[in-house]
Amino acid sequence: MGTQGGAEEPSGTPWQRPQGILLNFFAAHLLGRAEAVYSGSLIEVLARVGVGEHAARSTLSRMTRRGLLARHRRGKRVYLGLTDYTSKVLEEGSRRVRHAVNRDWDGHWTMLGFSLPETRRADRHLLRSRLAWAGFGPLQSGLWISPRSIEVEELLEGLDVADHVKAFRASTLRPTDIQEMIADAWDLDELAQGYRGFLRRWDVPDPLAATDDVLAGQLLMHTEWTLLLRKDPGLPLAHLPADWPAVRAEHVFVCTRAAFAPHAEREVTELVERIAVDEQADTPVRREKAKLPA
Repeated sequence: MGTQGGAEEPSGTPWQRPQGILLNFFAAHLLGRAEAVYSGSLIEVLARVGVGEHAARSTLSRMTRRGLLARHRRGKRVYLGLTDYTSKVLEEGSRRVRHAVNRDWDGHWTMLGFSLPETRRADRHLLRSRLAWAGFGPLQSGLWISPRSIEVEELLEGLDVADHVKAFRASTLRPTDIQEMIADAWDLDELAQGYRGFLRRWDVPDPLAATDDVLAGQLLMHTEWTLLLRKDPGLPLAHLPADWPAVRAEHVFVCTRAAFAPHAEREVTELVERIAVDEQADTPVRREKAKLPA
C-alpha cells in the first residue's frame, strides 16, 4: 500500500490536500484537548503525506488567517491550536464519521422551495450552492429535498432570501416512487463510485502490514472518508440498491481506523511537540466564519 495507502490517484486529489489532512490530524489527535502544536511539527506531519514545506507553511498561514487555527506564541516558537468554531465543526463531524449508512430514517424529508427574481441571479446561485453543500438534491425547478432534519434558519444565515423561501418537513404520498425520486435528485453512480474507490484502497486483510507509515495511512484514510461523507446526503438504505457499497465501506473504515489508531497515536507522541494552552486567555477572536473545505 505504501505510505499513501496505495493511492491510485495523483497527489492533487481532494483527499490529499493539506488543509483536509491537517483538519483530520487535529480531529484524530487534538480534539477535546486544551493543547496547541508547534508549527514545525505540523510541517513534519504534512511531509509524511508528501506535502512540501512551502505548501505546508502556506496552508498553515491561510488557515490561521481564516480563523480555522489559533496562534499561541511561546518565546520564538509559534504553536497552533483549534479555534472554538473549528472545534465545533470537527465535533459535529466526529459524531457522523462512523455512520455513512442511514439505517434509521424516520420517513420524512426536509423540503425547501424558493423563487427568486431574475435580477437576483447571484443570490440564487449562492442559495443553490449552500443547499448542495448541506446535502440537498434538486427535485424539480426551485424545489430541493434532503432526508435529514435540517436547521433551515442556520442554513440560510447570511443570505437575504428568507422572504423567498418556504420550508417543510414532510413524507411522500402515493403515487410517488421514492427510488425514482432519489435517482432524479442525486447522482447515485457518482456516490457509489466514491465508495468503491475507497474500498479499492483500504479493503485489505491487514491494513497495518499494507502500509509502511501508519500515521500517513491514517490521515489519508480519514481525509478521504470525511470527504465521502460530505458528499453523501444520508439517503435511506432501504431505498438504495441492494449492493450499495457504502455498507462495506463503513465497515472497512471502522475496522481500519481501530487498527491504525493506537499505532498512529504513539507516532504522534514521538513526532509532535505540544503545549497546554489557557483557552480563555490565549484563543484569539475569530476573524471570519469560514467553511471547512478540504
